[in-house]
Amino acid sequence: MTHPPRQAAGPGRPARTLTHKLTHKLAPMLALHAALLYSVPALAASWTLKVQNAAGQPLADAVLAVEVKGQPGRAAAGAVAQMEQRKRQFLPFLLVVQTGTAVNFPNFDTVRHHVYSFSATKKFDLKLYAGTPTEPVLFDKAGVATLGCNIHDDMSAHIVVVDTPHFGKTDAQGQLRLELPAGDHVLKAWHPRLGSPLLSSFPLRLASGSEPAVLQLPVR
Repeated sequence: MTHPPRQAAGPGRPARTLTHKLTHKLAPMLALHAALLYSVPALAASWTLKVQNAAGQPLADAVLAVEVKGQPGRAAAGAVAQMEQRKRQFLPFLLVVQTGTAVNFPNFDTVRHHVYSFSATKKFDLKLYAGTPTEPVLFDKAGVATLGCNIHDDMSAHIVVVDTPHFGKTDAQGQLRLELPAGDHVLKAWHPRLGSPLLSSFPLRLASGSEPAVLQLPVR
């Protein structure tokens, strides 16, 4: 079988060069690579958040929670936390959990306790008991639940429920470090001395090279 003679490239007949062939073969790979680049989430970095009181002094034990891109999120199934009773006190005094977390209330004292909360965030009543109640209490609504003991009036504590996995309490220097991506987020804040069952909301913008975010709360 004879083949027609190869025609030289000319007007209207571009030559199929090696570069053209390679580009044609690599096109699916380049497209996949671009898709992967666009699908990679923004990398998180360590950011310092600072909280001050009305006098500009560091405020310890302030609850901070950051909703990334303003999007709330519940805890994974099976999330559990613990609020202990020791020496006729709740430990810790301030517990922060993500929405959807079940909390156990073990009693390590030799006396029985009757733990309750009348807060709108979570109303519950654990009758007089020793040891650990069989069923934990599910905290499924964001807000602040104030706890008490029906037997010991000086026992009190708070459970702060937040709609994000990015949360914590400020240290003695009023600081908290969180791993967060750069961008525009929503910062939720609360402190026991605010006297409110609700968390306050503030816009939070994190940009590369920015100074630590400073928040001042109206408490003394």
